[in-house]
Amino acid sequence: MKKKVLFFLVFASFFCAAQETKKGILNIKKIGLLYNNANEQNFIFDDEDYSYKTNTYKIQAFYNLGSWKYFDFELIIQPQYQAIKHQLINEQFVLPSEENYLEKRTEFTTHKTIHLYAFELGFVIKKEILNKLDFLVTIGLGLATINTRTERLAKGFTFIENASLGLSYKTTQKTFLYLGSNVGHVSNLDTQKPNNGYSFLGFEVGFSYLLK
Repeated sequence: MKKKVLFFLVFASFFCAAQETKKGILNIKKIGLLYNNANEQNFIFDDEDYSYKTNTYKIQAFYNLGSWKYFDFELIIQPQYQAIKHQLINEQFVLPSEENYLEKRTEFTTHKTIHLYAFELGFVIKKEILNKLDFLVTIGLGLATINTRTERLAKGFTFIENASLGLSYKTTQKTFLYLGSNVGHVSNLDTQKPNNGYSFLGFEVGFSYLLK
């Protein structure tokens, strides 16, 4: 409950800050919320060694980067919280050559909830395909911290990478509904060991409000 209250307080602060100025490329155009549900068990990624499911909640601030021909470009600043359910299924993934491997097998095969906090930048290419309906491609890259180690990823600093395809529908003069699909990856670029990382596929739904 406290996390939800904090989340909406931050969202409110985005809204208030956005009201301070009205012009300029670096001023917020829209604010929004996005929910993402993803896992590694799908037709692209299906690793039998472990289970991984995540629920992601993002606060979004949209900035207009301009347009070129039939395309519009946006930047999304999106701090987020991820609640991850994880369990090692195949204990043989932890090799006997590893230090304290029996203790690690017990630790990692225990079902656990992991918390990840991240700051992500999303770069959007958008094209109108029908009246009030836009097609979007979003590439995201962010810095994150994860609070629990697993057999695939060390605790602490890591990166997140995302690619999304979706549709945005203008429901009113000020509001937009977004539906999309997302491919994501979490790893730390070998800054720590282990770094097998996670790859997953999911769906996402978002709502945004036009400030100008």
